[in-house]
Order: sequence, then C-alpha cells, then structure tokens
Amino acid sequence: MNRFMRMLIVLTIFSLTFSGVGLAKEIKIGLLSDLSGPTSTVGRPYAQGVKDCAKYLNSQGGIAGQKIKLIQVDYAYNAQQAISAYKKFVTRDKIVAMQGWGTADTEALTRFVARDKIPTFSASYSAHLTDPKKAPYNFFIAADYSTQLRAALKYFKEHWTESRAPRLAFVYPDHPYGLAPIPAGKEFAKQLGYEIVGEENVSLKAIDATTQLLNLKKKNPDYVWIGGTSPSTAVIMKDAQKLNFKPTFFANIWGADENLIKLAGTACENQYSLQAAAIYGQDVPGMKIIKELTQNQPQMTHYIRGFASMLVMAEGIKRAAAKGKITGPAIKEALETLRDYDPMGLTPPISYYPDDHRPNLSVFIYQIKNGKLTFVSAQSLPRKKEWLGK
Repeated sequence: MNRFMRMLIVLTIFSLTFSGVGLAKEIKIGLLSDLSGPTSTVGRPYAQGVKDCAKYLNSQGGIAGQKIKLIQVDYAYNAQQAISAYKKFVTRDKIVAMQGWGTADTEALTRFVARDKIPTFSASYSAHLTDPKKAPYNFFIAADYSTQLRAALKYFKEHWTESRAPRLAFVYPDHPYGLAPIPAGKEFAKQLGYEIVGEENVSLKAIDATTQLLNLKKKNPDYVWIGGTSPSTAVIMKDAQKLNFKPTFFANIWGADENLIKLAGTACENQYSLQAAAIYGQDVPGMKIIKELTQNQPQMTHYIRGFASMLVMAEGIKRAAAKGKITGPAIKEALETLRDYDPMGLTPPISYYPDDHRPNLSVFIYQIKNGKLTFVSAQSLPRKKEWLGK
C-alpha cells in the first residue's frame, strides 16, 4: 500500500467519525452494581436481570430506533466508589439515566442526580427516595421498605387470635438499608396494637448472631422482623434453631429468597418473606421472555426485579422519545405520566406522579413451605400522603 492510499484511508475514517455517518445512536445508561461487596449475593442476579432486559429490548430494535448501551461498574457496596463511578458516568460517558443499587450510595447520590437531572432507578426501596421534593430524579419499581413492613404487620395482626397484644422485635444491620423502615415500622406497630419488646443489630457480614438472639429470647417475641440479606438472615435463623428460639420470622425483600433456602435449610421452614415481583416460572406474560433469555435456568426473584426495573425505565425513555427528545428531564416527566403501567405482569402495576414517586403500595407475602417460596397473600395499602417519604 503506497503512502497516498494510506492517507486516503485515514482521511476516510476521520471523516466518518466526525460526521457521524455510519454510527448508530445509543442510549447510554450507567449500571451501578455490587458484584463483589457484602450485598453481592443479591446484587449479581439483580444486575444480570437489568442486563438481560436491555439485551431483550435491543433484540426488539432498541428504543425509538436506538440501542441501549449499559455501562456497568462494580462499586463493591462502597458509597465513595459509587460517587466516583457516577462522576465518570456523567462527565465521560454522558449517560442520560442510571440503574443504581444500594441505600447508602443511592441516598449519597440523590443530590448529584437531582443537580445533573439524571433519572435514577435504584434497588434501594427506602421510602426517603419516594418524595420528589427531596429526591426529584429517584425512582424504583417495588413498594418501599416501610410499606413492605407495614403490610406484613397488618397481615399478621389480622391473623392474630389471642386476646393479648402480639409481641414484636426487630433485627437489622446498623446501616442505612437496615435502618430505613424502623421508625415507620415502630409507629405503625403501635397503632395496630403490637407490643415492641426488643431490637438488635446483626451485620450483613455476620457469621454468628447468638448473643443478639439470646437477648431477644429472654423477651419472648411472637414476631421478629429481619432486615438483612439472605446470608445474614440464614445466620439468624440457624442460630435461632440452635437456641430453640421459635418466633415467627419475617424477612425484608433482600433477606428471604431462593438462596436462603439453600443456606438455612430447615431453619427457614415456615418463615415468611416479603416480595414485590413474580418468582421464576410464575405464569405471567413476561416470564416467557425471561425463560427464553435464561434458557429455562431458574433465576432468583432479585433477577426478576432487575429485569422489571430496566423495563419500566425503558417505557419512560420510549415516551420521552415519542415527544421528540431523550434527555434526563424529558425521561423524568414521561415517567411521571405512568398510570398502572403493567411491566408484563412481573410486578404489580406501576404509577408515578409529579408529587409522589411511590410505584405502588402492593406487597406479596410468601412462606417457605417444603423448601419452596409459597405464595400466601397480596397486601395493598392505601396511598396515604402522611406516609410519603417515611
């Protein structure tokens, strides 16, 4: 190849690059994941659900003719690393939206995403994030942690048959995720007539909870709420079994799943789980797509919520595109028009309002029976203004 030909090729590449000819447009979305930190056991399947949904949407032509490009960062559940990743997403990658993860990092990023107008879907369901006055660009697709706890308390109280007040205790990590619903849970429990008899902290990384459980056993609670992830929940339930401590446990959405059954064995039998999405194999329209994507290999329920989170975000982007532009403010505005949007049956219908980002107030209660998550009840609470953000 002579010198003239080499220069011609270089000039042609330069021209195509800077004219945009031949380049497909992309919708860039940041994906903040915990793939190696203390919540990675639930973070990995959730992130895979987000990625598989984007893969599915791209296979259908993308959104408004543009392909979704996810830019994933493993921040190992470290809020400072999350902030660093976010700054890269915005300044270098030029994202228009973000799929986030935990409570501490999502709350730390709230003012940044509001300033930069980046719609952010998190896997933190902290009620703090549902009030647009405080978190205008934050969204998620499950009932918030406080609503989940209130719904379970309502369910158990309605099924309480003794004349005395039911005794209640809380076990949770001393961490924003664990702490988030405690004030709401205590207040609602008192309204319903529970007697609150104790609370203990058990870390997400715990390998022993004997001391805390011995403290609680003396107080003899009927019900114990667990706010952890499935590994720490398994430690609590197995230690309770060793101590012959037999309250009814009910675990928050990240604390009871298909993995808990493997980790805790018989110690989790008959205990309760709060969920906000379908479980793998359930007969809902979106499950056919998920089964094809996963080649019929069962996935954790966290995967389903990750998939649904991307699906709902995509609906907002699609509606924004239909109005002519895909920008952060346009996506936010479009999301706030969703009314009973059905993400293919994978979650209860989703609605967002300009002054209320609670997606719904519907909670599924499951019980572990014969080593399987078994549906018990769907609980829906009223959309009370006084509960917004709390």
